[in-house]
Amino acid sequence: MITVNRINDNLWEIPPEGRMNVPGRVYASAKLMEKIKEDKSLEQVVNVACLPGIIKYSLAMPDIHWGYGFPIGGVAAFDMEKGIISPGGVGYDINCGVRLMRTNLTVDDVQSKIKEIVRDLYNAIPSGVGSEGAIPKLSPQDEKQLLIKGSRWAVEKGYGEAEDLEHTEDEGRIEFAEPSIVSSDAIKRGLVQVGTLGSGNHFLEIARVEEVYRPDIAKILGLDLSQIVIAIHSGSRGFGYQICDDYVKKLLKAAQKYGISLPDRQLACAPLKSEEGREYLSAMACAANYAWVNRQVIMALAEEALLKSLSISPRELGMELIYDVAHNIAKIEKHEIDGKKQEVCVHRKGATRAFPPGHLSVPEVYRSVGQPVLVPGDMGRSSYLCVGTEEAMKQTFGSACHGAGRVASRSQMIKQMKNHDLFKELESLGVFVMSKSRGGLAEEMPQAYKNVTDVVRVMDETGISKKVAKFKPLGVIKG
Repeated sequence: MITVNRINDNLWEIPPEGRMNVPGRVYASAKLMEKIKEDKSLEQVVNVACLPGIIKYSLAMPDIHWGYGFPIGGVAAFDMEKGIISPGGVGYDINCGVRLMRTNLTVDDVQSKIKEIVRDLYNAIPSGVGSEGAIPKLSPQDEKQLLIKGSRWAVEKGYGEAEDLEHTEDEGRIEFAEPSIVSSDAIKRGLVQVGTLGSGNHFLEIARVEEVYRPDIAKILGLDLSQIVIAIHSGSRGFGYQICDDYVKKLLKAAQKYGISLPDRQLACAPLKSEEGREYLSAMACAANYAWVNRQVIMALAEEALLKSLSISPRELGMELIYDVAHNIAKIEKHEIDGKKQEVCVHRKGATRAFPPGHLSVPEVYRSVGQPVLVPGDMGRSSYLCVGTEEAMKQTFGSACHGAGRVASRSQMIKQMKNHDLFKELESLGVFVMSKSRGGLAEEMPQAYKNVTDVVRVMDETGISKKVAKFKPLGVIKG
């Protein structure tokens, strides 16, 4: 039985017991905590707290649920000298993330044509398990350049504009990517999947701005009521999955080699300073760069499809990237620990970076308001745009939630939705959906998720991220 003490309305603490090196801390309301206790994610918070070199706390955001090794929604920072790096702390879909674009369109421009628009987008962007063929197959040399350059490679190939790089986390590139250490299996899988959504919880969503909470910030982000926005959620596809799979095996051996006692084999890890640790970081960087390229290409394909579907000019469409955030990633960052600046490795497994106003990593155009934090929902209810704060730097190593968080497993949802007309149910909520498979859609129905409004409220009330705008989905392509 895990002891969980309530600190305040939205924060809970698991005191150190047994092998834990630090306490666990979970951000959640009492209502959300009831759901959190139904799976094994709190046990995973405890396991992460046992890892060597962890600093301050094993943290979990309000969208926490059971994952591989780390809980999804888990955040942990590790000392660069004494700490570790763990593929399970990053996830199989490395740099799964979200990008949000604004347009000049309003709800009146698209409402009557939403089915045609969604069909055109669906035809332009391959989705589903093993989807491929969005762009001509890459040569191995081209893929190597892609892995090194990240989003810049896509822009150089004509997929988007140079300005997009400024509106992407880390400008869409981690610099220490090393393609030579990536397996041939990963390379083979990556060659054909650039520009594809994939399956699972990945999607492209057309939505309208339903509410604006902080008009001054929304204005800087270029948003107004009834405006049409488009969100893309995808990651590094089979390429990133293969890298994670390769390195879970390698780092399991490394943990034995360095005498690290693992509370769970899924937390396979190596010291950050070890050869194995550095190698994983370089391979992870390749997958992160691949994912940024993937979303950049999907955005370009979506723009092309919308121009054709609506028969309008690029100027009339006015599609511009607001921001692109990474979810499953480990970053080397500087944070203030007990009054001193310290370089640490922050694992964000299903969590979003949420840097505050003034931080040099925030694009200059948003530096007065903080980094955009994109929080997608569940197809049927809402999604949110928030911004990072100083409080996030003090409490969560500059991190916030990344989505709604599951409350039902994929197998439970397939069983539960067996006799439902899923497409009609979503249409009754005002959302037209196209999906490659009925099973894939069943897994991701709104009933599978917490209410994202409850999740975002916790982040807003704790001051970790500020709510700026809420979006209501109109049309969705599901993977």
